[in-house]
Amino acid sequence: MGLFVMPSLGADMEEGTLVEWLVSLGDTVARGDVVAVVETQKGAIEIEVFEAGEVTALEARPGQTLPVGAPLARIGVAEEGDPPPPDPAQPAAPQESPSPTPPEIPPDSPVETPSVPAPEIPVAPPVEAPDAPPPEMPPDAAAPPASPAARVRADKAGLSLASVLGSGPDGAILLADVDRHLEVMAEKPTQPRIDMGEMRKAISAAMVRSKREIPHYYLAHSIDLQPATDWLAETNANRPPDSRLLMGALFLQATVRALAKTPELNGVFTQNRFVPSTAVHAGLVVALRGGGLIAPAIRDAETLRLDALMIAMRDIVARARIGRLRNSELTTGTVTVSSMGETGAGELYGIIYPPQVALVGFGAPRRRPWVMDDAVVPRNAVTVTLAADHRVSDGRRGARLLTEIEHLLMEPATL
Repeated sequence: MGLFVMPSLGADMEEGTLVEWLVSLGDTVARGDVVAVVETQKGAIEIEVFEAGEVTALEARPGQTLPVGAPLARIGVAEEGDPPPPDPAQPAAPQESPSPTPPEIPPDSPVETPSVPAPEIPVAPPVEAPDAPPPEMPPDAAAPPASPAARVRADKAGLSLASVLGSGPDGAILLADVDRHLEVMAEKPTQPRIDMGEMRKAISAAMVRSKREIPHYYLAHSIDLQPATDWLAETNANRPPDSRLLMGALFLQATVRALAKTPELNGVFTQNRFVPSTAVHAGLVVALRGGGLIAPAIRDAETLRLDALMIAMRDIVARARIGRLRNSELTTGTVTVSSMGETGAGELYGIIYPPQVALVGFGAPRRRPWVMDDAVVPRNAVTVTLAADHRVSDGRRGARLLTEIEHLLMEPATL
């Protein structure tokens, strides 16, 4: 018999309020299923279960505020063929080393990936667009299979298809499925609004902890962004607006790829030692429209091609805005990427989101004088910064990460 308890979604979290159960007594659940919605300083978070079996008891009722670790439900022993427990290589397991509130970040930006790592609230850059010319979603995309009509309806309603149960062939989502889901959502009480005062407290607690415990060092590097700008314009030329790539996707992809050359900057520092991660769970800083920031992680970002990464970014931003992030997305990040967008400040210096060991920041691209072949010419450029943990790496290794990001952005077609 397994005990399902109130999870910790940050070092500063002491309690949470059960908003609703998404399962009933007797239901069978599998590892990774969303079984409840809990309200915290981060907003409404979907809680996943990490063992398979039958729900034999619901120990808490909606509306109850319970401390971290308090019993929520009991789940019967899983069958032998059930999937194994979470991969121990994943740095921050939801109940063992939850990541605290993300670091503070500047104001919202068009691409919506603010600056410094974010604490605990969602907002993000609208992202979408495939890597190949056609706007079709690739097989490895984050979004589930769905009919074009269903995608259009969900997009207009700001609904993430990941939360819709499909009734079509092979589980494909049909227009009727989206309409049904929207009707059910309309019948439910409005999600509680985020308490901005509590959110600011959470951000403050995380940032104080980060600056107190982590010996930061900072690096900055200016990059010629003209090749990426030109490639992006050419790639988007024949695409409809809703399937165009954003520069923020190139920034994130270049960072994820560059980490393969500097693995000591991808992982978490916990129990007085660094635990590297083979997977890159990239935290994306999202600025909420009502104020505040949050940095949910796009899991296994290193396995996604550019178009799929764009779709994943759009999905996580949309769910952050409607309060439908999952606890695994808030507790397993291995690195954070923050972007000022097109109209923000030219440079962004972040604070590491513990227990991670690095945060990469992209300032707003600017037209600057650039020396090429002994001549000064106007070029689009961006300043990339790194905040890193000196217990794990030093300036030389940090510089290699920034240099590798530069090489990748100079050859955007390779992304």
